[in-house]
Amino acid sequence: MPPDPADDLKILRNRTFDEIAIGDRAAIERTLTVEDIQLFALMSGDVNPSHVDPAFAASTRFHGVIAHGMWSGALISAVLGTRLPGPGTVYLSQTLRFLAPVRVGDRLTIEVTVTARDPARRHVTLACSARNQERTAVVDGEAVVVAPDQHIERPRTALPDIRLDVAGHDGVERLLAHVAPLEAVRTAVVHPCDAPSLSAALQARGAGLIVPVLVAPRARLEAVAAEAGLDLAGVAIEDVPHSHAAAARAAALAGSGEVEALMKGSLHTDELMAAVVPAAAGLRTKRRISHCFVMQTPAYPRPFILTDAAVNIAPDLEQKADIVRNAIELAHAIGVAVPRVAILAAVETVNAAMPATLDAAALCKMADRGQITGGVLDGPLAFDNAVSVAAAQVKGIASPVAGRADVLVVPDLESGNLLAKQLMYLGQAASAGIVLGARVPIVLTSRADSEASRIASCAIAKLLAHRYRLSPP
Repeated sequence: MPPDPADDLKILRNRTFDEIAIGDRAAIERTLTVEDIQLFALMSGDVNPSHVDPAFAASTRFHGVIAHGMWSGALISAVLGTRLPGPGTVYLSQTLRFLAPVRVGDRLTIEVTVTARDPARRHVTLACSARNQERTAVVDGEAVVVAPDQHIERPRTALPDIRLDVAGHDGVERLLAHVAPLEAVRTAVVHPCDAPSLSAALQARGAGLIVPVLVAPRARLEAVAAEAGLDLAGVAIEDVPHSHAAAARAAALAGSGEVEALMKGSLHTDELMAAVVPAAAGLRTKRRISHCFVMQTPAYPRPFILTDAAVNIAPDLEQKADIVRNAIELAHAIGVAVPRVAILAAVETVNAAMPATLDAAALCKMADRGQITGGVLDGPLAFDNAVSVAAAQVKGIASPVAGRADVLVVPDLESGNLLAKQLMYLGQAASAGIVLGARVPIVLTSRADSEASRIASCAIAKLLAHRYRLSPP
C-alpha cells in the first residue's frame, strides 16, 4: 500500500524493499522562485550569468533567466529521499536528460516510477521525470538506489530559516499547528475527478484536517486514483452519475448536517454554487455568500484577507456590506480581534463619477452607525495607501487603517481576481480560499492552486466549522 500523500507534511516514512513493487510511483510539486536560483547558485558556486544575471540572460536563446539544470535533479533526489523509497535510501546512480528550460514561476511535478527490482542486492531502478504546468517534459532520466530493509519513521526536520532579499513563508505551518488540537471535520469533496483535487482531499485527510466524503462517480474516482497512484482505502464514497448530481448531493449532505464543510473538486465554481445558493438546499443564512482569500506575501508584515475575488461579480452596497461582515468574521476566526478594513478604490477621495468611492464612504458610515460591527473601516483608499504607511503619509491620510490593513475589500470581482493573481504570481503570496455566508464553510480552490494553498484552505475550513458549532452563522 502506498504511503499517505500527506505524510511529508509532518512525518517522514519510508518503504522497505519488500514493500516496493514495479509500477509504484511518488511525486512532489515545486514552483521555481528567484530565491531558489539564488540559493542554488550560492550553494553550488555556479554563478553562470544565464541563471543569475537577468540582463545577460535576456540576450541568450532562452530570452531570460532559467534554472540550473541540476536544480531539477535535486528535486528528484528529494522524491527518492523522502517519498519513494524514502529515508534510508542510498543513491547509486542517476542519469538525466534536460529537455526544456525551467523559468521562474514554472511549477514542476517531479515523479519517480519503479521499473525494476533486484532482490539479491535490494537495488531498485526508477524512471524519473519532471513536467511543468503545461505538462511539457523538462527532465527525464533513471535512478538506481539501494532501498532500505527496515522501517524508518521520523518527524520532518526543521531547517534553518534562510532569507535573501524577501521573507520566507511559514504561514501554512503556523496555521496547521494552530488547528492541530481540533478534530478533523467531515467534509463532502465535490467531484474530485482529477489527480490534483483527489490528492488534495487525501492530503488534507492525512494532515488531520478533514474526514473526506468523496461525492463523485465511483468508476471515475477509481480510475483517477489508479492513474495517480492514490489509495482510496477507508475513504467514504457517495456514488453519483455526474458533476451536477455531485453538487446537489453534497449540498444535501451539508443541509442535513451529515457533513460540516464542502470542498470543490474538478467541477466549475458556478456548478457548485448553483447547488448551494437555492433556499431548498438549506444552506443560506441571513448574509450574502462571498469568497475570501487569506494571503501572506513577503512584502507585507502580516497575513491579510482579500475579498471578493471569486463569487460576487458586481456587488451593490448591501452586498458589499455582507462581504465586509463575512471578512470580519473570518478575521476574528483567525485571531484578529479588531481587524482594520480598507475599502479599496482607484483613489482615496470621494468622487461622484466613481461609484466605488461612494460605496466605500457609505460602508464607513454604516460602520459608524453600528450597521457593520467588529472591525475598523476606512475608505475609499487606493491600494498603496491601504498597505503602505509611507504612501499614506505622502498623501496626508490620517487613518487607523491606512498602511496597516488586515482586510482589503475590492470594488468588484474583476479587480479582486486581478489583484489576487498579481499577488500570487508576481508577489509570491501564499493563499487560502474559503467561501463564507453559508451554513458551512466551502473550500473553493482552483485547479492551478498549489498543494500548500489547498491544505491551508482546508485548515481554515476546519477552524470555521468548529466555530460554527458554537456560533452558527
